[in-house]
Order: sequence, then C-alpha cells, then structure tokens
Amino acid sequence: MTTECTTATLALEEIGRRNVEVDFSGGQLSSDGGGLLLREVDRRLRLTKRLAQCFADHRDPDLIDHSVEEIAAQRVIGLALGYEDLNDHDTLSRDPLMATLIGKSDPHGKNRRHKKDRGQPSASASTLGRVERTKEDATDKSRYNKVVCDFDALRDLFVDIFVERMTSSPSVVVLDLDPSDIPLHGTQEERFYHGHYGHYCYLPMYLFCGEHPLAVVLRPSNIDGAKGAADMLGPVVQRLRAQWPSVQIIMRGDSGFCREELMSFCEKNGIDYVLGVARNTRLEAKIATQMEQARREHLQTKRSARRFRDFRYRTRDSWSRSRRVVGKAEYLDKGPNPRFVVTTLPASQYEKTYLYEELYCARGEMENRIKEQQLDLFGDRASCHTFRGNAIRGWFSLAAHLLIVGLRELALTGTELAKAQASTLRVRLLKIGAQVTVSVRRVYVRLSSAFPLQHIFAQAVERLRAPPLAMSSA
Repeated sequence: MTTECTTATLALEEIGRRNVEVDFSGGQLSSDGGGLLLREVDRRLRLTKRLAQCFADHRDPDLIDHSVEEIAAQRVIGLALGYEDLNDHDTLSRDPLMATLIGKSDPHGKNRRHKKDRGQPSASASTLGRVERTKEDATDKSRYNKVVCDFDALRDLFVDIFVERMTSSPSVVVLDLDPSDIPLHGTQEERFYHGHYGHYCYLPMYLFCGEHPLAVVLRPSNIDGAKGAADMLGPVVQRLRAQWPSVQIIMRGDSGFCREELMSFCEKNGIDYVLGVARNTRLEAKIATQMEQARREHLQTKRSARRFRDFRYRTRDSWSRSRRVVGKAEYLDKGPNPRFVVTTLPASQYEKTYLYEELYCARGEMENRIKEQQLDLFGDRASCHTFRGNAIRGWFSLAAHLLIVGLRELALTGTELAKAQASTLRVRLLKIGAQVTVSVRRVYVRLSSAFPLQHIFAQAVERLRAPPLAMSSA
C-alpha cells in the first residue's frame, strides 16, 4: 500500500518566481533502465537459468507463482543494480521493468493466482527469503521452505562458465586464494570474535582467476585462515583439468596459506604454488648480505633499494621437506623490509626477481576484486540468522559479480567503462531513468533523453545481441 507521505506533494526551494514541487505520481517509471544490459548478459551466459538448476525445488508446481529461475534472476540482478536487502523487493516486486528483467511474461502481474497479489508481478521479500531459509534436508513434506541449495553444483557452474569464456586452451591458469572478514552485528549461527579483525565476524574464502570469480566458501572465524583451502581447490582443479588436461595450474596466496597440509596437497596433485612466508630470524639471516647491499644503495641514492636471493629452506618442525624460497631484501626510508615466498616453480623457468615482482605481487589485484565483491556487490551482507542462509547469500553475490564481469567483457571492451568497477557501472550505465509501457505485443522502455552515455549503451546492446563467438572445444 502506498503511504500518505509518498502521495502528498512536497515543496522544495523555489527557482525565481516558480515553485518547485514533487510527488510520486509519475506512473510506470523506473530508475533501472540500464538493467536491460544485465538481462542480455544473463541471456548470453545463461547464468540464472543454470543457477536455478543448482537448487532442488520440492514445491508443488501447481501452487508456484515464481520459478527458481525467476527468483535467482531477481536476486542476482537486484544485487547488481544495488538492492542489497530483501526488503527492497517488497517495492521492486511491483516494478514492471524488474519483472521484464527476470523474464516475467506478465509484467503487470494482472494474472496472479490470488487477487491480493495482482499488480505485483515479481516475488516479495518473504518469497525470496525462503530460498535462504530452506534447510539442507528439506523435502516436499516440509511446511514452508522447500528450495534446497546444492553448493557443489554452484561451484561447478562457476568453473564451467569460466571455461566457456576462454576462446582457446590456456597453457597456464593462475588461481588466487584469499580470505576476508564479514562483520556480524547480530546473533548469527557460528558467530565468533576474531582478535585480528577486532570484531565478531565470518571468515569467507574466495577463489578467483584474474577478475573471474570461481568460488566462495563461508567459514566461521574461529579457525586457521587456510582451513578448507585444499577442499576448495581440489574440485576446481579437477574440473579445469577435465577440460584442459595439459594446463599448468599455479596457485597464489599470502603467508596465511603457507601450511604444510596445503603445500603437500598441491605437490601431490601437480599444482604449482607461490605463497608468502612469514619472516623469522632464520630467514632474515639468509638474506643478511643482500640486505646490507640494499642498505648501502639506499644511503647513496636516497631511494628504495632491492636485492633478491634464491635458496632452499626447511622449517625445523612444520615442513615435511625443503623447498625453494625467494627472499626480497628491501631497504626503505623507514628501514629494512624483508619479504619471502615459497614456490614449486623451478628457477630455470622462473627467475627470482620475476617470480616475486611479476608473478607473486600480481596477486594483490585479487584484493581489489574482493573489495568489489563485498563493498559494491554486497558480499558482506550476512544478516540471515542461519549460517547456511548466509552462505547462499555469498553465492548470489558472486553471481552478481559474474554478471558485472560479463558486462565488461561482452559489451564494454574498448570503451571508457571497460575497466570500471561495479559501483561505477551502476552509477554511470545501469541507473537510467526509464518510462515503461506494457502492451499486448511489447514492453516499450523509453530511457532518459538526457542520458550522457547513449552511445556506449547502444554499442553494448549491439554487441550483446550479436551471435556469440564460437568457443574452443578443448
């Protein structure tokens, strides 16, 4: 029901002799005209169609108004458009443009089963929330929540989409692992205090290849930062090798992943790695000569100076064998800055300076992807009470990230927005004022005539409507 405050006319500051008045009686208008591009990206990737197949739907088909595919599309496209909370959809469910974006054949909701729902074509917040509230063991006998998520199927889907986007077989695939924190402000399941972050939180772990999201695992924060890394990495590597049997896979991570269990797992399964190593006095002694050289150069040039050393190293207790370590002896204005990485990559192919500066340091870009994931696409929204529900939210957010990646790759290459982050794309390209007219034969969306990036929008539509490029069969 429309509240009184939204129907009243509101008076603003006058302009000269003219009054400025505003109300909410404009009719079928939307602020999300650019969401039509996301719909086309979804069509090309078949993302939400296949996302729906990762859920077992035990509902009675004769009583369903919203399919799992429509629910998934509404949730994922909504996140990409900036609607992080389910409550937003109580109003969005009446938007004919949102109904169009998720593929509703009745954008006005005139034919809904129940009279009270007519005029509301899309799912409400309570309906969307049932997917997150469904228990793992739910069946058709369950009372309310009957849509069960298969997390393994979700992981396989993201890897499959990544493989499909490759136009040829790569010789090397570099996978980045990194944890992050999600602050918790309620009494969620598996809620623990983390001393490093200084608050109650979850500790999700992300897996990316470049800017492509491959997986996310939600974890409680009372664990080691590397726990579950091998379990996360194994199925992804297996699926990649099923497609590309000869591909070299390199895994990168910070010193939090430098654990015997993970390194041994990689070595047994032919996965190369480059991992940070926490510094200690034994390691620092290994590069003492190089650090002195760097110090002298810094005193002469007044600029940062670096030296590298390649050596074999083994801990006294925790490592099962000696491994190749590259040490960076760096001297800055503030003093020495030693750093170390351990790797399986041979020195004959990966020279020490290149290994550290070009290969290992490039993993810092993943931190930007996690920031985009959590800040722009609301991967940090963990307001469900159940741990499982919050894990499902993480995957929906990752799917929204995949839509943004697809938009950049498929539609915006070569434009000024080719590298834009999700928040920039949302403000500049997706949030467009639109007038929506629905007739028997078409949905007519009139975008704002004052929209400044009309040429980019038109080019994006042309590219997204073009036949997809043939993918490699490798």
